[in-house]
Amino acid sequence: MSPASTVLITGCSSGFGLETARFFLDKGWRVVAAMRTPREDVLPPSERLRVLPLDVTDIASIRRCVDAAGPIDALVNNAGVGMAGPLEAIDLNHARTVYETNTLGTIAMTQAVLPQFRQRRAGVVVNVTSTVTLAPLPLLSVYTGSKAAVNAFTESLALELAPFDVRVRLVLPGRSPSTSFGNNARRLMSEDVPEAYAEFTQGVFAAIRDTSTPVTYAEDVAEAVWQAVTDPAAPMRIPAGADAVAAATAAR
Repeated sequence: MSPASTVLITGCSSGFGLETARFFLDKGWRVVAAMRTPREDVLPPSERLRVLPLDVTDIASIRRCVDAAGPIDALVNNAGVGMAGPLEAIDLNHARTVYETNTLGTIAMTQAVLPQFRQRRAGVVVNVTSTVTLAPLPLLSVYTGSKAAVNAFTESLALELAPFDVRVRLVLPGRSPSTSFGNNARRLMSEDVPEAYAEFTQGVFAAIRDTSTPVTYAEDVAEAVWQAVTDPAAPMRIPAGADAVAAATAAR
């Protein structure tokens, strides 16, 4: 793909999506940065940048975004929401939000761009999931399930689209102290945690916040997405971050 190519990235207001948008802009690409609440100020001004509103849980919003974006060469499904807590305390409405965003949102965005990719016999879809699907952690059962579903979806879809020369890849970040995942996860966690889990929960969250061991930085994810988009020989699963590489190696 040439520097004049266009990438549509979801969830660009912060974290991995924001850094990935910056990375592609620096490489000379045209970037469509989609976010629930558009903010032009989070990215450097550029004639190659467009910021569009997008709610991946709303089909009408998806259609408006894809129509406004026009022809694209790559889709990066990065938008997601975290959830943490013992399953006994999980509000099922919150769990539905996680699956609607992480799983069905990814599926719906992909479905919306496939006709143009198929007709041109070109295009790349990159889905950002998580290494918790390789090395499960406690208190993340709902979140892990939503991301593991995307892994399976992606690997099956890759076989389906190969005859049309459309590539589909996965990027699996590790634990990142530089994103809003922790805050979002705790926001969706029920305050009514059973007493039996209280001490255990505190210990797990302390471990999640610990930066004394290898972690993943937003730059790691941006570089992995770049590889997935631009390298036809890139593997199906690309770990992003030192801890992610270690988890992937252990899983193999």
